[in-house]
Amino acid sequence: MPGPASAGERPDEAAVRRVVADFADTSGYPGVAVAITEGDRVLYTGGYGRDSSGAAVTARTPMPVASVSKSFTALAVMQLAEAGKVTLDAPVRDYLPDFRVADPRGARITVRELLNQTSGISDGTLAEKSLPQPDSLAGAVTRARDSALAADPGTKHSYTNTNYHLAARLVEVVSGEPFTDYLRRHVFGPLGMRATATIDKTPRDLPREVRRGHLYAYGASIPATEPERFVNGSDGVISTAEDLARWLIVQNNAGRAADGTRLVSPSGITAMHTSTDRRWPYGLGWRDRDGRVGHDGVWFTYTAQVLLLPGGYGIAVIGNSGLGLGNEGVGALADRLAALVTGGEAPAADSVRLTVDLVLGALTLLSLLLAVRTLRRTRAWADRLATRPSWRLALRLSPRLVPLALLVSLPDLLTRLIGGGRDITFEQLCYYSMPLVVWFAVMAAANVAVLAARVTALTRRPVPSGGETPPARSHDAVPAGTSHPASG
Repeated sequence: MPGPASAGERPDEAAVRRVVADFADTSGYPGVAVAITEGDRVLYTGGYGRDSSGAAVTARTPMPVASVSKSFTALAVMQLAEAGKVTLDAPVRDYLPDFRVADPRGARITVRELLNQTSGISDGTLAEKSLPQPDSLAGAVTRARDSALAADPGTKHSYTNTNYHLAARLVEVVSGEPFTDYLRRHVFGPLGMRATATIDKTPRDLPREVRRGHLYAYGASIPATEPERFVNGSDGVISTAEDLARWLIVQNNAGRAADGTRLVSPSGITAMHTSTDRRWPYGLGWRDRDGRVGHDGVWFTYTAQVLLLPGGYGIAVIGNSGLGLGNEGVGALADRLAALVTGGEAPAADSVRLTVDLVLGALTLLSLLLAVRTLRRTRAWADRLATRPSWRLALRLSPRLVPLALLVSLPDLLTRLIGGGRDITFEQLCYYSMPLVVWFAVMAAANVAVLAARVTALTRRPVPSGGETPPARSHDAVPAGTSHPASG
C-alpha cells in the first residue's frame, strides 16, 4: 500500500481504484462513486462499475445519499439559528404550532433534541416505515401526533427518521420556503452542487436520471426499485461524487466553500460535529467517534458514507446496493480509503455477504429435503399414532405452526435482535435479505404441508366396524385354528 499523500498532494489514483474495485467485487457492489478532499482542495473524484442500466458509474452519476441527508437538514436549521430566526434550545412548538405528540412531555421537545435524536420519539413509539407514508413534510407533522415518547426529552438517544422530518418542516415554516427550495437556494446553490436535490417520496419523486439500485441474493446483485417511503429531511438527498466533494470542503473548511462563500460559522460547524453528551456520539446530523466525524446512509437499494478525518481529509462514498444481512454498507470502504490517504494499514476487503446467503441457501435446501422425507412417511406416522387421544395428537402437531408464526413476526424479531429497534416492513425485509425470508417461508410452508398431510391421513384412516381399533400385530400371534401353548 502506498504511503500517505502529503499535504495538497493527490493520492495515488491507481491505488484508490484498486481499493474501490477490491471492495466492490468482494462485497457485491455493481457501482461505487468516491470523493476525497483535503481542506479546501478536491484530491480525487471518480466512479467504478456500472449502474442498473449498464451505464458506467462516474463522479457525475446521481445517486441517493440516504441518511447522509440529515447533515444537510441540520445545516439548514443551523443557518436559521445563526440568522436569529430559531433558538436551538427553544421548544419545537414555538416554531411549529401544529406539532404535538400523544404525550404531554412532547411540549418540552426542543429543536436541538430533534437534531441530536433525543426527542423521545423512536421507531418503537412511531413506526415510521410501517405506517401509511405521508405525502409532504406537513403530513409528517400530522402523523407524529399519534406518537408516544420512549423517554423524557433530552435523556435518551433514539435514532429515527421522524425527528428529521419534523426538523425539515420547521425549516419550511420558519423560512417561508418549501424545504426543497430552501436547500437549493441556501445550500446546494451557494456550494455549486448543481446536480444535487432532495425529494419527498420514493420511488415516486426520483429523478429520471437516477437508476434503480440493487438488492443482493445468493451472490447476485438484482436491480430493484426502492420501496415506497417518505424521505425528505431524513434521507431524501440525491447527489454525485463531484457535488459531495464540495460538501466535504465546507465541513472541513470552517463553514466556507472553496470559493470563500460562507454557509455557516466555524462555531456552527463545531456544534454540528460534536456530541454534547458522552452517553451518545451523535451531534447535530453527524456522529463523532474518537475525532472521526461522519454519517452513514442506508436505503434498501443504495448505501452511502461521509467521513471527516482529524487531519482535514474528507471522504464520501456512494454504492448502488442496499444494506443487507452480512453487509453493513460502504463504511468499510470509507475506512480503507481513510487508511490509504493517511498512511495507516488498510485491511483487505472482507465481506461475509455471500457466505451468509450461501448458508441460508443450504438451510433452505435442507428444510425442503427434510419436508419431503417427512411427507413420504405420513401414512406410517398415522398408523403408528392413530390410537392416541386427540388432545395428544394436537399437542404433537402444534409445533408445526411455529415456523409460520416466526415468518409472520420476522420483521419485529429481526429489528429487536440486530436492528436496534428500527422499524421495517415485511416488503422491506425482503430487500434486506431475500434468502432469509425464503428460508423462513420454505420452513413455514413445509411444516404447514406436513401438518395438513398428517391431519388428512388421520381423518381418512379407516375405522374398524364397531368402532374398535384392530389389535396390533405381535410376534407371538397364533394362526387361526391353532391352539396357543399357554391355553389350557
